[in-house]
Amino acid sequence: MTWVMTSKMQFYLHDDESLLDGLLRTGHDVNYQCREGYCGSCRVRNVSSSHPIAYPFVPLAMLEEDEILPCCCRVQGVIHIDHELISE
Repeated sequence: MTWVMTSKMQFYLHDDESLLDGLLRTGHDVNYQCREGYCGSCRVRNVSSSHPIAYPFVPLAMLEEDEILPCCCRVQGVIHIDHELISE
């Protein structure tokens, strides 16, 4: 089970649920467009995580060291993110 912590709340991801879908399900305001890792509009800041963040494929969006794409990343364990809009 994956636990997600934001400034708003703590919740867990359902089986096979993306981080983006979990954020939307719990009422977080996250921009998104492609859901494929191309546009980068859903990027959030990874504050900390108990396991490495993985991607099933290399995303095309340019990311800073502490940014992740909730639409396509794979998270495990406990992750703490800053979901506030990151300006490009």
